[in-house]
Amino acid sequence: MPAVIRTEYGPAGEVLHLIPHPPSLLPNVTKRDLEQAWEAARTNALTANAPTAAHGFRFTQPGNAPLDLALTDPDAANWTEAIDRVADLGTAHGISVCLRVLALFQLMANAAWTRPWFSFTHSGLEFHPALLQAAALTPLTPTGGFAETALRALLPNPHSSAKQE
Repeated sequence: MPAVIRTEYGPAGEVLHLIPHPPSLLPNVTKRDLEQAWEAARTNALTANAPTAAHGFRFTQPGNAPLDLALTDPDAANWTEAIDRVADLGTAHGISVCLRVLALFQLMANAAWTRPWFSFTHSGLEFHPALLQAAALTPLTPTGGFAETALRALLPNPHSSAKQE
């Protein structure tokens, strides 16, 4: 039976998703899931007129204190709102899609080795399909990010295939 994701709302409209297990137990998703989520987030960011409420995730971790991930950054909250519309954050699948998009963006911003796997074009950010496929299949860490080594192991040699297809 799938885990039940509960959602609570705060007085200022903030949203807290309660997940009854750690991020590392969230399911894999598909490359297409990530493409749709990224497009929704991008479109929402371009058309948003008002700030969105803060979003957060609270993961139960057996034997440990809960893990709280607070998305107070307006862009992250905006993206999360958009991803909710296409992937349903009331499900483990939707939470997994959302965390993977956010983890991928964080990784791209902080890890120089990712540069061959995406490019900036006149229409926005474009991903190499192999990067999205790896992000869809790499297990999430107990803190909700990617283990870089595991993700890199799923990518082909960047010197032979990192150019956009």
